[in-house]
Amino acid sequence: MDRYRNDFPLLSARSEITYLDNAATTQKPQHVLHALEQYYRLSNSNVHRGLHRLSEIATEAFEGARDAVQVFINAMDREEIIWTRGTTEGINLLANSLGGMILNSDSNVVISQMEHHSNIVPWQLACERRRAELRAARVTESGELDLEHLESLIDRNTKVLAITHISNVLGTVNPIMDIAQMVHEVGGVLVVDGAQGIVHGSVDVQALDCDFYVFSGHKIYGPTGIGVLYGRKPLLQSMPPWQGGGEMIKEVTIERTTYQDLPYRFEAGTPDISGAIGLQAALEYVDNVGMQAIAEHEVCLLEKTTNELTSMNGIRIVGQAKNKAPVVSFLVEGSHPHDIGTLLDEQGIAVRTGHHCAMPLMQALDIPGTVRASFALYNSEEDVKRFVSAVSKAQQLVAD
Repeated sequence: MDRYRNDFPLLSARSEITYLDNAATTQKPQHVLHALEQYYRLSNSNVHRGLHRLSEIATEAFEGARDAVQVFINAMDREEIIWTRGTTEGINLLANSLGGMILNSDSNVVISQMEHHSNIVPWQLACERRRAELRAARVTESGELDLEHLESLIDRNTKVLAITHISNVLGTVNPIMDIAQMVHEVGGVLVVDGAQGIVHGSVDVQALDCDFYVFSGHKIYGPTGIGVLYGRKPLLQSMPPWQGGGEMIKEVTIERTTYQDLPYRFEAGTPDISGAIGLQAALEYVDNVGMQAIAEHEVCLLEKTTNELTSMNGIRIVGQAKNKAPVVSFLVEGSHPHDIGTLLDEQGIAVRTGHHCAMPLMQALDIPGTVRASFALYNSEEDVKRFVSAVSKAQQLVAD
């Protein structure tokens, strides 16, 4: 996999940096940068409404990107692909539109303690508006979802179960198909936060049996500011618009408005055209490398890093699920995560420190935060060696 590193200009230009902050955002390959440049240089125009040639070219590329996402996640219909600004906006759209439609004072929403704030706060707000109850499933000491506790929280009043596919802190891969069966048995809807899941293995929304799946382009080597909300067509058709404006309307009078069919009723205003085109280029890139090959490579890096850190005294790995993505969160005895992060940065190692937008999880684990190293296809065993050596040096410095 080392040969792919040269496809990423920033990594080539900044060879002094070992980039291990991929769970926050990934670097962009030249293939994506070229697609963005080509759009702005040769076909920059607004989409759908223009009759001129440039608009037709831009529209064709924009809608082609929607088709590419449909194929990539195996959605049944292209109209099930809604463009958003990212995972956060996709979940907010659901909490407002779906939540406003199905939640009431008798209903509840189930999440878990391991959720990112983006999959907590929107549901809190929705429950406050509709006077519904928010319930959270526990996480075990090993960092796995407590499935028995989760199941005990689900009842005939559960309208939504919102769960992360892969924890951004623990790396835990949740059993989505099993969870889908639990919530569907009571007639509830399953929302999956796929921000981390989309990049670490093939995603088949039909096989997962989820009702909604949301992700961000920048996690999978695409641009920032573009995201996807997948939803089952019958559910999307039943939901009211969340935002109003141009593009999402059929006819507007002062008295009333009629709305566009899917997917446009949820895409008010000028969309992120270049972002969609860039995301398609990113999906093409990972398809060319091979999702299976990427996953196998990342597992090797995860295992090597875990083994090295486990052999060191005074290191605590947070999150040791049996089924885990290439995310290693850890603590160094006697030090704060921010101090270790600073010492690693001084040695050219880019990691993330803090609560990782998962404060309820930190409270449940009774820790202030963690140091998090996360891997991508362009990372190598040499990166692991540099990282482990830097951790060892940081550990010595805080001990002195």
